[in-house]
Amino acid sequence: MVRHTDKVFGIGFHKTGTSSLKRALRRLGYRVTGPDHNHDPDIAQTYLDHARALSQRFDAFQDNPWPLVFREMDEMWPDAKFILTVRDPQSWIASQLRFFGDQGTPMRELIYGQGRGSPVGNEAHYIATMQSHEAAVRAYFADRPGKLLVFDIVGGAGWEPLCDFLGERVPRQPFPHANNAAVGGGGWLARLRRKRR
Repeated sequence: MVRHTDKVFGIGFHKTGTSSLKRALRRLGYRVTGPDHNHDPDIAQTYLDHARALSQRFDAFQDNPWPLVFREMDEMWPDAKFILTVRDPQSWIASQLRFFGDQGTPMRELIYGQGRGSPVGNEAHYIATMQSHEAAVRAYFADRPGKLLVFDIVGGAGWEPLCDFLGERVPRQPFPHANNAAVGGGGWLARLRRKRR
């Protein structure tokens, strides 16, 4: 496996193609972690310490808690690159509802606020939080071209922009769209319906 010396941080919100990004980075030879510590009841107090420790052990990072710590990781790893995975808001919230339903986690409470660990009933707030995050990321990296890739995997982006950004050779294999099957047939609502048949 190729040894990567520069860090790559995926800082898009969950359900924006993060699983596909993880598979793609692994195929390029990166040691990838994430999501990390989603169910830790003390995550609000520990996420930054966890992130700093994990950043020493892996090459690449995606899903939670990495969107929360992009500024700290940029300071800690000045040569790092950042990938903001994005997704159409209505498609994104539909995916949130489909996969998470009324189940909350301490991590989502940290991101969206106390009592809002589940997307059900919080759809507008979830969308606003995601859009605010994306705006903050774009503004933070606005004067540093080459540090940030805005990457719409769900919308069809694949190997070419990713490999161009990272300076990697494009693999011969198709880009790994990880949850295509799950979107059609998985998630909590589909499982509930199957149980009722």
